Amino acid sequence: MRLRPPIAYLLVLAFGIAAVGLRVAGQDRAAAGALDLNQPVPLEKLIPELATKRVVFVGEMHDRYDHHLNQLQIIQGLHDRDSKIAIGVEYFQQPFQQFVDDYIEGRISEDEFLRRTEYFLRWGYDYRLYAPIFRYARDQRIPVRALNVPSSLVSEVAKTGITALAEKDRAYLPKQIEPADEAYKNRLRAAFEEHPLSGHDAFAHFVEAQLVWDEGMAESAAAYLNANPGRRMVILCGLGHVEFGSGIPKRLERRTHLSYAIVINSGDAIDPHIADYLLLSEKKDLPPAGILGVMLEDKGGEVRIASLEQRGAGERAGLRKGDVLLAIDAQPVKTVADSRVTLWNKTPGERVRVKLRRKAYLGGARELDLEVELAAASSPDGVSAEPSSK
Repeated sequence: MRLRPPIAYLLVLAFGIAAVGLRVAGQDRAAAGALDLNQPVPLEKLIPELATKRVVFVGEMHDRYDHHLNQLQIIQGLHDRDSKIAIGVEYFQQPFQQFVDDYIEGRISEDEFLRRTEYFLRWGYDYRLYAPIFRYARDQRIPVRALNVPSSLVSEVAKTGITALAEKDRAYLPKQIEPADEAYKNRLRAAFEEHPLSGHDAFAHFVEAQLVWDEGMAESAAAYLNANPGRRMVILCGLGHVEFGSGIPKRLERRTHLSYAIVINSGDAIDPHIADYLLLSEKKDLPPAGILGVMLEDKGGEVRIASLEQRGAGERAGLRKGDVLLAIDAQPVKTVADSRVTLWNKTPGERVRVKLRRKAYLGGARELDLEVELAAASSPDGVSAEPSSK
C-alpha cells in the first residue's frame, strides 16, 4: 500500500524539490557554474534515469523527515517500474539481518522488530522518520539489507586502530580495506576536530574506523548484489558516506563493477562533484511525539527515573525521582531502549499505564500502577537533546 505524502508535501514536490544534475553544472573546478533554480526538475522526472542503474545511493541528513520522504518516493518510483529491487540501509547492523527479514516477511510485529534489532540502543533516531520506508518495504515484500558493521567494531577501531583488534572483534571486519585518499581524509578531519580524541594516532584511528564503516557497508551490499544479479539496490545512508563517491560508492564499484548514481538531499554545501543529483526540499517536521517527561537511566540492571521535567506529564501523574520503571502498558521495561520501543508511536494526550517500584520511607519498597497522560515533546520532531530519556 502506497503511503501518500500530505498535500503540503505534494506542493513542495511540484514547486520546491529540484533534482539537479550536478554533472551538468560545471566539471571544471576553475570555472564558475550556474544552476537555474527557477526551473527545477520534479523528482518523478528523475526516476527513469535512475532506473538505468543497478545501484542508487540516496544520502540524507538523519533527522530530516523530508529527506526520508524523498527516499521513499524514489523507492516507490523505482519499484513501480521494476519490482525486483532491494533496499540497503545504514540504520541496522549485519548481525541483526534475521530480524529485519522477519519483519519484512510479517513474522514479527514492528515493536518486536525494533526490540530485536536493538534499534534504539544502536541507532536511536526517532523511528517515525523511517517507519514509512520500512512499512512500504514490508507491504511490497521488498528485501531490506542491514549493511552496517557492529557499532562496537567501529568504536574499538577508533580507540586502538585495526592492527590492535583482538581476534574476537574481527568477525565483521571487511576483507578488503583500501586506504583513504587525501580529499576523503580532509573531509573527515573537519568532523574529527568537532570531538577530537587524545593520543598521537587518534586521527589515524578515526580514519580507519570510517574506512571500516564504509568498506563494511560496501562489502555487505556487494555480497547481496552479486548473489542476486536480477535485482537493483537503493542504498540509504548519511551524506558523508556517499558524497564525492569516496565513501561507499567507489568501494562498492571496486567489488562489483556495477553502474550507480549518487543522489543527495540538500546539506550544508553544494559542489559540482559532490553527487550526480541534488534534491532541494523544504524542511518538514514530524508531528509532536507523546512523552513521559522524565529522564531515564540504566543503573544496576534497572531503569530509574533520574529527573523529571517540571510540571511535565510524569510529575503531574505522581512519578518521582528514583522510582524504578518496571513496565509501560504491561510491556516489561528492563532497559531505557525498552521504554522507547513502547512509546515511540504514542501521541500527546494518549494515556499509558506505568508500573514502578518506589522505596518506602521505613525501608523496603512498594509497587505502584499509575496512569500518565503523555505530553508533547519540546522540539517539533520529537527529538530532545537526550532522545533516550523521554
